[in-house]
Amino acid sequence: MTFETRITRSPRPYEPERGVEARAALPELTGAVAEVIEGAAGSAPYLHGLILKEAEWLPGALDGPEAALKAEITRIEALPFDQINGGLRQAKRRIALLSALCDLAGVWGLFEVTGALSLLADRATHVAIRAHVAREITRGKIPGQTEDDIESCGGMFALAMGKHGAGELNYSSDIDLICLFDESRFDGVDQMEARAGFIRATRKAMASLSDLTGEGYVFRTDLRLRPDPSVTPVCFAMEAAERYYESVGRTWERAAYIKARTCAGDMAAGARFLKDMTPFVWRKHLDFNAIRETHDMRLKIRAHKGLGGALCLEGHNMKLGYGGIREIEFFAQTRQLIAGGRDPDLRLRETVPALKVLAEKGWVESEAAETLSTDYIAHREVEHRLQMLRDQQTHSLPTAPEEFDRLAALMGTTVPEMRAEIAERCERVNALTEDFFAPGEAAPAPELSAEEAEIAARWSTYPCLRTTRAQDIFTRLKPELLRRIQNLDKPAEALTHLDGFLKGLPSGVQLFALFEANPQLIDLILDIVSTAPHLARYLSRNASVLDAVIGGGFFARWPGREALTEELVDHLKAAGDYERQLDACRRWAKEWHFRVGVHQLRDLITADQAGAQYCDVAAACVAALYPPVVAEFARKHGTPPGRGAMVLGMGSLGAGRLTAASDLDMIVIYDAGGVEASEGRKPLPSRTYYARLTQALITAITAQTAEGRLYEVDMRLRPSGKQGPVATSFESFMSYQMGEAWVWEHLALTRGHPIAGDPDLCRAVDDFRSDLIAGPKDETRIRQETREMRVRLAEAKPGSDWDPKNGPGRMMDIELLAETAALLAGSAEQDIYAQLGAGRATNWLSNDEYALLVETYRLMWRLQSAARLLTGEKLDPKAIGVGGRDFLCRSNGAVTMEALSEELQTRAEAAALTITRVLERTAESA
Repeated sequence: MTFETRITRSPRPYEPERGVEARAALPELTGAVAEVIEGAAGSAPYLHGLILKEAEWLPGALDGPEAALKAEITRIEALPFDQINGGLRQAKRRIALLSALCDLAGVWGLFEVTGALSLLADRATHVAIRAHVAREITRGKIPGQTEDDIESCGGMFALAMGKHGAGELNYSSDIDLICLFDESRFDGVDQMEARAGFIRATRKAMASLSDLTGEGYVFRTDLRLRPDPSVTPVCFAMEAAERYYESVGRTWERAAYIKARTCAGDMAAGARFLKDMTPFVWRKHLDFNAIRETHDMRLKIRAHKGLGGALCLEGHNMKLGYGGIREIEFFAQTRQLIAGGRDPDLRLRETVPALKVLAEKGWVESEAAETLSTDYIAHREVEHRLQMLRDQQTHSLPTAPEEFDRLAALMGTTVPEMRAEIAERCERVNALTEDFFAPGEAAPAPELSAEEAEIAARWSTYPCLRTTRAQDIFTRLKPELLRRIQNLDKPAEALTHLDGFLKGLPSGVQLFALFEANPQLIDLILDIVSTAPHLARYLSRNASVLDAVIGGGFFARWPGREALTEELVDHLKAAGDYERQLDACRRWAKEWHFRVGVHQLRDLITADQAGAQYCDVAAACVAALYPPVVAEFARKHGTPPGRGAMVLGMGSLGAGRLTAASDLDMIVIYDAGGVEASEGRKPLPSRTYYARLTQALITAITAQTAEGRLYEVDMRLRPSGKQGPVATSFESFMSYQMGEAWVWEHLALTRGHPIAGDPDLCRAVDDFRSDLIAGPKDETRIRQETREMRVRLAEAKPGSDWDPKNGPGRMMDIELLAETAALLAGSAEQDIYAQLGAGRATNWLSNDEYALLVETYRLMWRLQSAARLLTGEKLDPKAIGVGGRDFLCRSNGAVTMEALSEELQTRAEAAALTITRVLERTAESA
């Protein structure tokens, strides 16, 4: 399509005589095209001059604007060295003129205009840097680099920052660049010589772009966004830049790198650098503190530029002023900084696409995102026309009435209409952004009793409030916090629990900023600290888990073990090296662990569901961690000999129900397949290999890293217990189970479940387990040894009134009977209820016995699960407070704690009698 067929609007000539002159210079252009030329030249002196200068080229370019743009880019790519300065300036004139006319006529939208200008900036920068680096290489000033390295600029590259990086250059923008080089190409003293050569090339390249000659300039360049520009050279090593950002990088620099993009030079080196910068820009936790820091930055800009106060259109800065372009950009960028570390989909350079994705992800209201996007485009079009007038890098509206007339003419509207639209947009943008950055002042704090005031007074001495930033945020947050506490049934108790939470909090800035931005979280915290001290302690050590509540999906349906494992595998792949994978696994597990606890506390799931979900998280961790552990071990000792190994979950892990404080019972079984040793840099005998691999797996799970410990691991259920090897060969395992294992070991095996490892070996072990359980057995012996085990358990762990786990008729007693039922029935089921069901199916248990044991176990499990959630230890009603006791009664359908205690005792006694009766029955009578 030609230019003429796509015209949707046209400017008016403010100075008709200039318009007529330009039209006369292009006699072959007629109709609507000639009107656009006349309006552009008659209102914008800069465009008038370009039209006269490029009158010979322009008509052909308007036949196909996109083809003309491509042709100019192709032309400058092939410029010889002695024609670069003139050739680039000619391209700038032509593309500036073409994009202006396409913009004014509505032939191109905003992003096609900014895209054309950004493309020119990219290729012009590359051409200039390549030419001057080539000169340094041919002079032998960049050691080791040859003609083959010229296209990659010998390892040097330029990062496009700001609007250039986003591909959103405005009409008369300068370009912000950071120039770096890949120091790994050079050894020792060569690096310093190369550095000097790159500095010379950078200075000359920038002159080729920005020096004003008789033919104009290409782009004004600004290198001041580089680290510490007052002391660093214009081009320096990637590694030095990385050290700077890791040690002293600031929030504004993080925001700047949202838009960073390699635009010239060694694109591969630039890509590596930006990938290495990811942890600096995109924090792993939600970063609500960025809101306050961005607000402070806004205030400093306004103060420095004198842009404060009410809206006045005369001289109003469309970029930095009230309701301006920068407000919209900050609005999007700050939310990207908050959540982009957790969600890569938010890591977009362009403002309008970023707003769209932020709305889709729930970080911005859809209506607000649409409004800000529309206003952003309109603001940018005004900005472009201001700059088209005289090619000035200005963002300010005119101060003289006649200049308003000129601008309105170029925009094809009237002054009253233009002023009204700009004012309305600025007010609307300010209304949508100001409250986000600068929420209203906090309400006064409620009055406290002397005892409550004494508690609140000591908060300032806690580690979480040691910094000025934390104190500032908490000062604003505190009144709302106290107000919500006063609305609770037991405010004094809640305040005491909150005090304990704050005292254990190692730092507060991020958490307090999170609360300030999301006040609804305060109620959740108060609920947790008032009801579940154990969960509160967990939260104070791992406050980052609250990110998951805000990040979306926290209250979605449970995804299941397979989906969790796949998600964690992806997390570990993205984490990087082995140590980071261990930390990533711990962070991931904490968030899901916290979610299960909150859901249980809020009665969104039952204790049985919580047990299954805790187990899903643990199993996913072991399954996802196993391959990286093997890969890390294999780097030194070679791949696993034979078929490999598998992890058999035992106990509660195998049965599919864990609590908030469970450890993991596991057995590692391997099959070397007759291979005597591994093949690696440091080969090991197969038995030693798998023993050490098992230790590496245990360490990966139990080690105290920067993110804490994942789980405790118990390997005592392996053959021969503590005396046996930590890893057992499949052949030995089968031989032991068939010929040497005690009855209790076969009972324990009924709950074995493959968790991780080689899929074929997992199936083989599970098939063997099922066949063993289904095989012939001595029922009399099993009954007898089960009775003896009950006696030993009762003596070793007699239990207490509120202990749901130990003692006759309680969890361990019922679990022992369930395992016996499964073994005698030949059932491969691992779940306690299913095992009891197998006993009923074979008439080993009557329907009444089955029902009584299931309901008793369910009560005991609810109490055990609650105890671990509320206190992390044994259940002590006095220690959990009113909120905890209410939760226990609520989740068990009890009116009072006394009634719950009575039910516990009654059910335990009935279950104990039932278990005794079942085990003492003869096989014939059963």
